[in-house]
Amino acid sequence: MATLAELQARREALTAARSSGVARVSYDGKSVDYRSLAEIDRAIEALDREIAAAEGRRVIRHLRVTTGKGL
Repeated sequence: MATLAELQARREALTAARSSGVARVSYDGKSVDYRSLAEIDRAIEALDREIAAAEGRRVIRHLRVTTGKGL
C-alpha cells in the first residue's frame, strides 16, 4: 500500500493534468494514459477515498436534505 505522501503526490499530478487537459500523467517514474477527463475524475475520486482512509476519516459524497412546510 502506498504512503499518504505518495497518494497525495499522485492526486496532485492528476489534478494538474486535468486542469491542463493532458491525458498522460507521470509520477515516480511511471506514466499512465487516460482516455477522458471523466476517467481522470474517477481516478481522483478513488485517490480521495484512499487518502481519507489513510488519514482515518471518511469521505462524504451524499448530502440528504429534508424540508417541511413548517406547519
